[in-house]
Amino acid sequence: MTPSPASPFLYFVDDRLSPAELSAARLDGHLVELGDAYIPADAVETSGLRAGSLRGILGDTLAATHLTAAWVHGALSEPPARHTVQRAVAKRLHHVMGRRILYRDGAIEQDDLQVLGGVLVTSPVRTLADLARVPDDSHAEAARLLADAHPGLASDAIAWLNAHGSLPHKRSALAFLRGLAERDRATAPRAGRQDDVTR
Repeated sequence: MTPSPASPFLYFVDDRLSPAELSAARLDGHLVELGDAYIPADAVETSGLRAGSLRGILGDTLAATHLTAAWVHGALSEPPARHTVQRAVAKRLHHVMGRRILYRDGAIEQDDLQVLGGVLVTSPVRTLADLARVPDDSHAEAARLLADAHPGLASDAIAWLNAHGSLPHKRSALAFLRGLAERDRATAPRAGRQDDVTR
């Protein structure tokens, strides 16, 4: 899976515009900040633009995961203070560090990745499975929001976890995801009845 070129709607410092030009465009209201880049003020913020804004961090060898992927997929309104990234190539990477990233060295299977905005991001299913396995409130809330945005995703994440062997926090993650899937099923009939009433 090969990342593609970044969107022409993304502006990075020292790329097409100088820092002074970027600052002037932002002060004039022509550009707004998005992740590590800027976009035109009238552009629709998409998952592709959110992902593409991370090109400087991810390059061609890293994938956005966990809270960062949840932000890319639209579950979070703001990017995390530190981006979670993981190796997306078979060869081990050296010297991946920075105050703004949390790096995980295990390689991600290509089936769990998708290209968005020219960079690699874990799929919504893999993202939800990853979020559910981190035992803290911020990851749990991001998991709920991601599951709410994609009906049926919790059940898919359960299937993903069941298809993969021993993983840290798998048992608690499955219990948490079953709760989200049950909530999904409980709200689906109500939505159907409401559709019938409004027809």
